[in-house]
This record gives sequence, structure tokens and C-alpha cells, in this order.
Amino acid sequence: MVISIDNAEYKGDYIIHLKFSDGIEREIDFGDFLQKAKNPMTKKYLDKNLFKSFTLDYGDLIWNDYEMCFPTWDLHEGRI
Repeated sequence: MVISIDNAEYKGDYIIHLKFSDGIEREIDFGDFLQKAKNPMTKKYLDKNLFKSFTLDYGDLIWNDYEMCFPTWDLHEGRI
């Protein structure tokens, strides 16, 4: 079964609520990941205005034309 993200809603800080095509819902906190990031292209998303600029593209959660993205299955499992 191919899982996609049907809806993504910013909840505050670095938390996004995700609804997946199989009905599973998760709230993912990206804060720790961003704080520990070494790559400046990733670390810049600590700016909450940039972080909130995510979009869904063909069921994937992305930032700035895939500049930052995560495997959908990992998000489905609650991992980043």
C-alpha cells in the first residue's frame, strides 16, 4: 500500500499535524531535528516563518521545492 499525506496543518512551534491516506493521524515535532541540524540549508527552517511555508506535493510534505523533505513512511511511523 502506498501511503501519502492528505492534509498537513501547522499547530505551533515546530509541530505539524499530519493526516495520512490510510486514516492515521500524527503530530510530528520537528524542533529537535532542526535544533540538531548541522546543514545551514536545514537549520534555516528554525525561522518559524520559513518552517510554516511547507506545502504538500503529490502526498509529500516539502519545503521550498524539496529543499527539505522527509520520507512519508517515516512520518507515518512517527519518525524523522
